[in-house]
Amino acid sequence: MIETIEVQKRDITGSWKLRKLRAQGLVPAILYGHGEANVCLSLKKETVLSLVRHGVKLVSLTGAITDTALLREVQWDSLGSEIVHLDFARVSQSETVEISLPIHLHGEAPGAVGSGQLRFVTHEVTISCPANALPEFLSVDISKLMMGDSIHVNEMQLPAGATAVTPGAVVIVQVVEQVIIEEPVAAVPEPEVIAKGKVDAEAKPKA
Repeated sequence: MIETIEVQKRDITGSWKLRKLRAQGLVPAILYGHGEANVCLSLKKETVLSLVRHGVKLVSLTGAITDTALLREVQWDSLGSEIVHLDFARVSQSETVEISLPIHLHGEAPGAVGSGQLRFVTHEVTISCPANALPEFLSVDISKLMMGDSIHVNEMQLPAGATAVTPGAVVIVQVVEQVIIEEPVAAVPEPEVIAKGKVDAEAKPKA
């Protein structure tokens, strides 16, 4: 899916000036690739949040520049709460690109009941795919997974024309027997047994 977004060119650089730019509700970005000069851009924060929320990878840039680009990197602040920068790479829609996409599990695994436990092992897979066929995510159907079953990268359904770059033997999801760890019960000390004669001797008052 391709998303059309509006961008502006920016001349400002430097940490202090970029902080002021972000305070105005704009996010700095850069466009590079295809042997052309890098272009410094900015776009509205709400546009950026929409791209990230919907997992958009391929965009059509309009406004100050007209181009097709791939969203290569989203940079967050140290707390992981604010997006501070975007990297766009120029790309043609017919071009084949490598990109990492998130995995979404679909259905319910019959084996993940009782003592069975579903383990989601690999959350992202890298594929090679024509840019115009890029999905937002990769879907894996787990509705037939029984105890001991697993799904590997080479068993995934990929978009037409796409191939997996992540090794095929990598496990995406599996159903394993749940291990229950019982905490040891602390031993209760036995009461001290005192001979009756000793008790009587200690209890008898002295003359």
